[in-house]
Amino acid sequence: MSDTRFSPPVTPRSPAGPDEEGGPANTGARWPLPEEAFWSERTDPHGVLPGEQQPTDPRAVAVGERPLTQPEPKQEPEQPKRKRDPFLDNVKFVLIALVVVGHSLVPTLSADSSRALYLFIYTFHMPLFVLISGYLSRNFWNSNAKTNKLVDTFLVPYVIVEVGYAALRFSLGEKWSLTIIDPAWLNWYLLALLFWRLSTPVWKRMKYPVPVAIAIYLFAGFSQIEGDFSMDRFFGLMPFFVIGLVMQPEHFEMLDRRWIKILSVLTILGAAAVAIFIAPRSPLGPFYYKESYQDLDLSWYMGLGLRAGLLVCALAMCFAVLALVPRGETWFSDLGTRTLYCYLLHGIPVLIAKDQGWLDLPWLHGPLGVLAISSSCFALAIVLCLPETRTVFKWVLEPRLTWLYRRRSGS
Repeated sequence: MSDTRFSPPVTPRSPAGPDEEGGPANTGARWPLPEEAFWSERTDPHGVLPGEQQPTDPRAVAVGERPLTQPEPKQEPEQPKRKRDPFLDNVKFVLIALVVVGHSLVPTLSADSSRALYLFIYTFHMPLFVLISGYLSRNFWNSNAKTNKLVDTFLVPYVIVEVGYAALRFSLGEKWSLTIIDPAWLNWYLLALLFWRLSTPVWKRMKYPVPVAIAIYLFAGFSQIEGDFSMDRFFGLMPFFVIGLVMQPEHFEMLDRRWIKILSVLTILGAAAVAIFIAPRSPLGPFYYKESYQDLDLSWYMGLGLRAGLLVCALAMCFAVLALVPRGETWFSDLGTRTLYCYLLHGIPVLIAKDQGWLDLPWLHGPLGVLAISSSCFALAIVLCLPETRTVFKWVLEPRLTWLYRRRSGS
């Protein structure tokens, strides 16, 4: 009779492997979230990356052999691919449309209606983008593929866009100017996000990252930080990135409650009313989250109060928008997966429109003009987020630089 004392116990194969990003195993939560704040159609950080295999059974035999003492194992049904959760894609499309609107309103800011909408948008749209970037950076350093993208989708597009916009301005009659360390116009976000992502391990090791980030944000106002390498925006929007970094899926779930949605509607309406009220007399500087107290001509205590108040208002509006944006699949969910293209390309038609005076028409300086500009920008955002736009520009904005990186040993 054979001795079975040393036979290993047969353990049933787990239906799902651990989180590919180094997190806990999937427990059935319905929160697979998209990978980037602005871009990427790739799989979410809670799924299996394309080209990677599922974990194999440790009892598997060498390739090409079959177990001698067991019948051929029954083929398990292939696990369906995890569907991308559309919520943050919906948020991203709404925000990118507001980015285009905000940039297009600049020539008409002499009108109170235009200025009010501009202040309303700039209070929260980039803070919320940064917050989402922080949330999606939680597991960034756990993946070689993602760290490679520090070059692929930050530095390379940054240089290309800098050169491209310098050439566009030159073709429109301006003097040739190219300064890589001083981001041109909208390009500041790529560089700031690069440095926020590089700082992620530091924040994750801190006991109290959010209070520290807020303290840095407040005291940064005492220094006249230059715009080189987007350092002014890096410090000015830092709390939003860190808050996103410490948020968990359940925090987003908490916003999906009826009483919070009602409160969010009241918050948005209140913010709109305040923007209309202060538009004729409010300076724009504080809403760029980069000006020092000295540049704003404020005393130190007024500066601290203004920055603290703006932070509270921006967070209230950010969470209100997150509560009100649809959580299910919508007609614009797919568009929200390609917002990088809209962000980096919309400056071309906007710069041309400004240079040609199309945004200076007298009838645009009023409520009707605000509606016309907003509608046109919304349509432009849709076009620039289409898959056809990505097909045309992918080789420039999302280059595949696999030749640049070393292969992992054993691969």
